[in-house]
Amino acid sequence: MRFEDLLVWKRSARLCSEVYRSFSQSRDFGFKDQITRSALSIASNIAEGYERDSDRDRVKFLSYAKGSCAELRTQIYIGIEIGYIEKSLGQRWAEETREISRMLYGLMTRFRD
Repeated sequence: MRFEDLLVWKRSARLCSEVYRSFSQSRDFGFKDQITRSALSIASNIAEGYERDSDRDRVKFLSYAKGSCAELRTQIYIGIEIGYIEKSLGQRWAEETREISRMLYGLMTRFRD
């Protein structure tokens, strides 16, 4: 299986695209850079991990992706609080990061066995 076939990669890439589009006109370059980087890191680490040769390396990069989910979720909460992200959109994104994180955990468990 290729990483492009993984539902978790597809969902994280889609979420990243949404975050990028949402912040394309933002003038707060610090916040924009941080939130887009964490979103991009999820899909990128899934891809990098899936292309690694050992299960240990795969789990390590999937763990990085899972950490990036938490980082993105934190930035979403802050974005809602400071008025950069509309509350219902932010709640949807936060739920998507929780679901992606659960999917990553399941994938990591599969490679650990």
